[in-house]
Amino acid sequence: MAFPNLVPTSRVFDAGEYPIKNFRSQSGVEIRILYGSQRTGMKLELSYDNIADGDAQAFIDHYDEVNGSYGTFTIPSITKNGWTGSASTIDVATGNSWRYEGAPQISSVKPGRSSVQVQLVGVL
Repeated sequence: MAFPNLVPTSRVFDAGEYPIKNFRSQSGVEIRILYGSQRTGMKLELSYDNIADGDAQAFIDHYDEVNGSYGTFTIPSITKNGWTGSASTIDVATGNSWRYEGAPQISSVKPGRSSVQVQLVGVL
């Protein structure tokens, strides 16, 4: 089972940071070393408001399939619908994946309808 193929109501993307190590001497001089050429620690928060309970269950089913925050996966391009910039801007580098930061959060809106919040971490 793949990550649910739904358009999110909203997205929050944290672009992460390049792996840098700072060293400061006793005199206060700072040396910075760049340890890689790709950003790490990217985060993506997705909200799916007022969706059918069956669609909400698909997130839990996928979470179970990838063994929670252990397994990695790719997200469908529909997840970026509505973003007018380059889709690759709000994704991990080509060939890399995402993992769950924690379990999907489901809120019941009314009988048969729910809202889901998913927090993902980019994995290089």
